[in-house]
Amino acid sequence: MQDYPCHSPEHHITRRQMLGGLAGGAGAFVGLGNLLRPAVAEELKRKQLQVLLVWTDGGMSQFESWCPKPGTEFGGPMRAIPTSVDGIQFSELLEHTAKQAHHLAVIRSMSTRDENHSTGVPRILRGDPPNRGVDYPHLGSAISSFIHQPENKLPPYVHIKPYNSGFHYKDAGFLDPRWGALALGEGKPPENIHMCEELTGEVIEARNELREQHNQRFSRGRRRASIDAHAQAYNMAAQLMENVDLFDDKNLSEQDKDRYGHTQLGRHLLQARRLLEAGTTFVRVTSFHWDTHADNFNAHMRLMPQFDKAFAAVIEDLDVRGMLEHTLVIAMCEFGRTPKINFKLGRDHWPESWSMAVAGCGINKGITVGETDPRGVDVTSDPYDVGHLYYTLFQALGINPKAKYSHKGQSLHAINPECYDTIKGLLA
Repeated sequence: MQDYPCHSPEHHITRRQMLGGLAGGAGAFVGLGNLLRPAVAEELKRKQLQVLLVWTDGGMSQFESWCPKPGTEFGGPMRAIPTSVDGIQFSELLEHTAKQAHHLAVIRSMSTRDENHSTGVPRILRGDPPNRGVDYPHLGSAISSFIHQPENKLPPYVHIKPYNSGFHYKDAGFLDPRWGALALGEGKPPENIHMCEELTGEVIEARNELREQHNQRFSRGRRRASIDAHAQAYNMAAQLMENVDLFDDKNLSEQDKDRYGHTQLGRHLLQARRLLEAGTTFVRVTSFHWDTHADNFNAHMRLMPQFDKAFAAVIEDLDVRGMLEHTLVIAMCEFGRTPKINFKLGRDHWPESWSMAVAGCGINKGITVGETDPRGVDVTSDPYDVGHLYYTLFQALGINPKAKYSHKGQSLHAINPECYDTIKGLLA
């Protein structure tokens, strides 16, 4: 009986076997031997590649951030300010990030298809692969499965967000649930992370052995996918228990707290930096309430400074620590906001032309890519869809962007082959 709906043998081999099988072993991917470029595979032995995704859920306005159009019909009341790169300007609401522009690459010609959150979010987060009826993995799960090193004992994919903690195994799609997201609500660790002081190491080991025996017995004759998901959630929590100092605020300086800002997003990005420093492969930080259909300008005057201060601080810190060399930073959302300002003084959904920023591993520094017309309505240079973005980011991480999944006997592209085109100028 097949345990997983993908009918893949990947669930029965270890990640070490997958990386060790680059010469042609079987797994959840077709052509695994070509998954990583040889030079990058060698680099993985020496340095852990990492990713930080800052997701502004609802749609940050490109006009009030990366692509200001002051003094134009749709530009709004915000000014444009100079940055650390001659000739590049950001909105005045990105005061701190403007000083880090020499580390960033801003894409101003994103042009996607979905104007709805319900379809746009999963499309963006999965990279718009073909055959969307298939439960593809989210970006964090996919990239973690490609680059996570087996000796790294931290959870490979951590999602810091408002509200509740939990294990989002469905993010892994048809991959093994171990590539799902461990969600840290409010950046806090799972409950009961501190081990009872009365328990000795021998007792803990005996309990784990007994738990494993019960798991194996319970799994007989049952589908293993959901059982493995529960087991993985336990294992991830156990890994964090061995790194409980990551959640001790006593280790943080008041200067760091001030630099990141005393806001929810500031705390979460500071926690993300700590997890990256400890070696977590993929960290996603989600900020909500960016869907500004009404009172767009006051809303962005409240939200943007929170993003600006924290994002600038994490870019600066990763650079000072030498981590930008092997850490890819992505700041994006599901679409931008309309050029036209509606009767509620808001901006609606606009996937036709919007902006985002990337930095770090494999990315050119201090550049903008793409242009829009003077009113910000249409892309006037090459428009790029999310597939083009992921095709390029995979290359920045040394992942073969033409890699395929094996799902129910089918060979499926990880990225839509219609988008097999690198974003011009983005790669270093």
